[in-house]
Amino acid sequence: MSHPELDTVFGIHAVESLLKKDTDAIVGLKFAEGRDDKRLAGLFGAAQRAGLSVDYVPRKELDNLVRGRHQGVVALVKPDAEKDEGDLEDVLNSLDVAPFLLILDSVTDPHNLGACMRSADAAGVHAVIVPKDKSAPLNAVAKNVASGAAEHVPLIKVTNLARTMRWLQDRGVWITGAAGEAEQDVYQTDMKGPCAIAMGAEGSGLRRLTREHCDQLTKIPMAGTVSSLNVSVATGICLFEAVRQRNAGA
Repeated sequence: MSHPELDTVFGIHAVESLLKKDTDAIVGLKFAEGRDDKRLAGLFGAAQRAGLSVDYVPRKELDNLVRGRHQGVVALVKPDAEKDEGDLEDVLNSLDVAPFLLILDSVTDPHNLGACMRSADAAGVHAVIVPKDKSAPLNAVAKNVASGAAEHVPLIKVTNLARTMRWLQDRGVWITGAAGEAEQDVYQTDMKGPCAIAMGAEGSGLRRLTREHCDQLTKIPMAGTVSSLNVSVATGICLFEAVRQRNAGA
């Protein structure tokens, strides 16, 4: 049975996080019949205590609901309301520490988006910013890969990325773009204080206009034979170097 009007969140980590963060978004949960798993039983009990509709169904029904490894649980959820420039301003106004942001330019693979969201959450990023017309959707696949991060880190979709970058700079945010031709590497680049890190798609990198709107460029030193890293791996490296610097300067 399909539910075209609803989104799905699947996988134990993602559903567990959703139950803790936003039960109001959940319409119901479906569990695979015949699976004896303590963590699934715990999720089932938590859903019942929250007064949610829960069902045990044949595993094939879950297979038909989602594309990906559902681990025996699928949550049916209300579609997310897109967050935009106004939400970004709300995020910045709510902070009592220096902003720490991630900009993803032309990352169109949901797996990569989810992995970047997961790294952003782990690093303590306050928001992830993407262009509306050049980004993967925050769909079930991305949320599953994010393992709960999508419920914690706001994903802000902006109409004009270059304009948003100028607006951030006017608010004192220093933007560092990752680019292979940069003269300094990530370990020589100052990323303390109000900071946004801009990452481009694997292979093509940052678009020209995005690159031109960065305050500085940096690169990851490469010692082997490969010329580039997967964008989610590169994002994690850059984010956690910024974390190291921010903590050292605290």
